Amino acid sequence: MPDTADPSLAEPALADPYASLNPEQRAAVEHDVGAAAPRPLLVVAGAGSGKTNTLAHRVARLIQSGADPQRILLLTFSRRGANEMVQRAGGVLQRIFGTSAQAVAALPWAGTFHAIGARLLREYAGRIGLEASFTIHDRADSEDLMGMVRQDIGLTGGQKRFPLKGTCLAIYSRVVNSRDSLADVLQSTFPWCGEWEEELKRLFGAYVDAKQEQNVLDYDDLLLFWSEMASDPALGPELGALFDHVLVDEYQDTNRLQAAIIQGMKPDGRGVMVVGDDAQSIYSFRGATVRNILDFAQAFSQPARTITLDRNYRSTQPILDASNAVIAAALERHAKTLWTDKVSTAKPQLVLIPDEAEQARWVCNQVLAQRESGTKLTQQAVLFRAASHSAALELELVRRNIPFVKFGGLKFLEAAHIKDILAVLRFAQNPNGRLAGFRVAQLIPGIGPATAARLLDAVGESAEPAAAMEAFEAPARAQGDWAAFVALYRTLRAPGLRWPMDIELVKNWYLPHLERLYDDAPVRAADLEQLVQLAGGYGSRESFLTELTLDPPDATSDRAGPPLLDEDYLILSTIHSSKGQEWKAVHVLSVVDGCIPSDMATGSADDIEEERRLLYVAMTRAREQLHLVLPNRFFIKQQAQMGDRHVYAQRTRFISPAMLKHFEECSWVNADTPHSRKPMPDEVRMLVRDRARNAWK
Repeated sequence: MPDTADPSLAEPALADPYASLNPEQRAAVEHDVGAAAPRPLLVVAGAGSGKTNTLAHRVARLIQSGADPQRILLLTFSRRGANEMVQRAGGVLQRIFGTSAQAVAALPWAGTFHAIGARLLREYAGRIGLEASFTIHDRADSEDLMGMVRQDIGLTGGQKRFPLKGTCLAIYSRVVNSRDSLADVLQSTFPWCGEWEEELKRLFGAYVDAKQEQNVLDYDDLLLFWSEMASDPALGPELGALFDHVLVDEYQDTNRLQAAIIQGMKPDGRGVMVVGDDAQSIYSFRGATVRNILDFAQAFSQPARTITLDRNYRSTQPILDASNAVIAAALERHAKTLWTDKVSTAKPQLVLIPDEAEQARWVCNQVLAQRESGTKLTQQAVLFRAASHSAALELELVRRNIPFVKFGGLKFLEAAHIKDILAVLRFAQNPNGRLAGFRVAQLIPGIGPATAARLLDAVGESAEPAAAMEAFEAPARAQGDWAAFVALYRTLRAPGLRWPMDIELVKNWYLPHLERLYDDAPVRAADLEQLVQLAGGYGSRESFLTELTLDPPDATSDRAGPPLLDEDYLILSTIHSSKGQEWKAVHVLSVVDGCIPSDMATGSADDIEEERRLLYVAMTRAREQLHLVLPNRFFIKQQAQMGDRHVYAQRTRFISPAMLKHFEECSWVNADTPHSRKPMPDEVRMLVRDRARNAWK
């Protein structure tokens, strides 16, 4: 939900479009405006401090002072974030100039790291050994290619268990993004794969060769090639000279490769501004490192200026007092103390609960009571460290007919029918892409893996792919469907076909196959219509395939999103997915050691510090009410010979006895439920089992 409580979002007086900014925000906006060599700037923006608004005003101020919008690079972590930033900056300029602010509408270099990287690589392809027609694999396609290479080089038939393709890609990605050696990554993050170091080196070399042969890049390549360009003595200065100003949002979420890109393009830091909060750095599992923002001030040849935004426009002061106390115990941080003028006497609650079953009942009772008092379900959220922690609660919500949405559904591009359509388009765009071709060929009845491999070999050896396909002898059973596909392919490869007619042709060809392949074809067909509508917003097949891969829609029509029959629903979310959101009331589940911090994330001091930041992020999502729920015991289902047992838990180590003064401690006992009753282990297991069975769909 947007930060509607931030007064800086209100219309400022026309005489001064920046009058609504507080002094720290304004200092960031005015930093070295008009200077010939603006110093690097770090804005440490606390939770709820209006950082997005500050960054948008900075863009507007630069343009107002004469900066060329064509020479401003604005990097965010989502296309939506970039669009929001541009729109806000346009609103400021419109108030300044009384026009539609067409200058901002022409801001061409605003986007995600990966999208900007793809564009630069496309423009510089010939100079860095790439073909400009390269296609981009999403994570699933990259996994599949890794799996194919893994099999081709004989790593699937050994007597000992070799890492699966997903693990292999995760290791490869961590090495690329962290810039650590394979040995260090294996030791720190994948110790169970340490014995396979030499085999993994061979696999990764073959994987890189396969990408090059097929003219494909994966997500990591978009940053890796960009970083190599930025570090090149000739290309680096040339890239840096394209931009007078480089602005980066959410800098605490960058990895070492992204930091190297910024430093390579602007080694003296001239015109660089980054905004972020080290206290909200929680994505190390994606390769992000808090060191980037902690060390930013010394990252360039001239020291950076640091401005701290510590006024919070979201939460009440008691919530901030408790949150400040939790994060103040961090071993290393940019010091700040959040404050607000939103006074309240209600402290955050530490709710002591007998067990997990009672936790689920208490949360249901609480959200219904809040609803009766005027707080809609959509204004409430239940947060948890891991998705599995909400299983008992989900069951109780279903029992009580309380609608809910759990963040993290099946991603749009992960759905099989969407991947089928995109594979056809990718194969037409890049005939060397064996993964797309392998998938497409096997959509045709009568063609299996062996025949598909022979087809791709023939296409790869021919100068004219469509002709090679026409000459290919398909199995007798496939003849009719094969002829139809070859006709489609020749049309897709022909010059002059106007986008998005391509995707209409592919959809019409695919619909009969959809009916044959899936029982729920009508539902999946609705997704295809959605894909066709999305395609109309892009100028070409190339841009559609690139942008959709880099910034996909969240979920398919039938597997995620709010309940269609309810206008009000409770929000369930992992803490990681809650970042950037806020709610009037927040309930955090299982705030005990073993859950927060996770017992799987206490292997090092850095891991533990990130778990502390996770709790801080969860607490600072609340505007008015915050409940941290502490079950006293957990039911563990063990092997039959060992017997079932209860495990007793302790309050999270991140809330020390000295911090208890910032909380109201209370306990809850459900008088209607005998405490000897086990917390629904069978039902919970069934719920988890059903999820696991359906996860592939």
